[in-house]
Amino acid sequence: MLDIYERGTTMESVKIRKVGSSNVLTVPSSINPKSTEFYVFEGEDGGIVYLPKRKNPFEDQKWADEHENALGDDDFIQFNPLKDEWTE
Repeated sequence: MLDIYERGTTMESVKIRKVGSSNVLTVPSSINPKSTEFYVFEGEDGGIVYLPKRKNPFEDQKWADEHENALGDDDFIQFNPLKDEWTE
């Protein structure tokens, strides 16, 4: 769990207001969003979570073409378990 007090962040309170048929939460001016579009969901405890909407690079054919074969077999760590680790 993230403890905002340890990070030196101040917590502000906002209230939900009704605009038409939508519920609206205002972003305080002290928050400088780096994105203009967000995914939103409700957590198990009723918390409302906003995550920046980002393009999935694996669905971008241009990105995939540019990075095809960018890593070879030598870029991965070889795992060689000891004999007694995986035997009965």
